[in-house]
Amino acid sequence: MKTITPKEVEERLRAGESLHIIDVREPEEVAAGKIPGAVNIPLGLIEFRMHELDKNEEYILVCRSGGRSGRAAEFLDSRGYRVVNMTGGMLAWEGPVE
Repeated sequence: MKTITPKEVEERLRAGESLHIIDVREPEEVAAGKIPGAVNIPLGLIEFRMHELDKNEEYILVCRSGGRSGRAAEFLDSRGYRVVNMTGGMLAWEGPVE
C-alpha cells in the first residue's frame, strides 16, 4: 500500500496542488475538524459510495490515526482505485483544519 506523510500532504496543498482527500472518519469526528477540501465518506460506507470515485484519479485517505484509512485503501486498491494512505492520520496533522 502506498503511503504519504501528513507533512507531505500539507506541503502539496500549500504548493497549490489540487488533491482528492477522503476522510473515512465518522461525521461526528469530522465535525471537530478536517483537512480543508476533504470529503467525508465514513469507512462503513466506502463500499456503497465507491461508485462516486474516478479510477483515473488518485485519492489520499485519512482517518484519526491511519488504521481505518489503511483498511479503506486496501479495499479500494483491490477494486482498481488509485489510493494512498496518510500515515498517522489527523493525530499527526499539523496543517490547517476546517
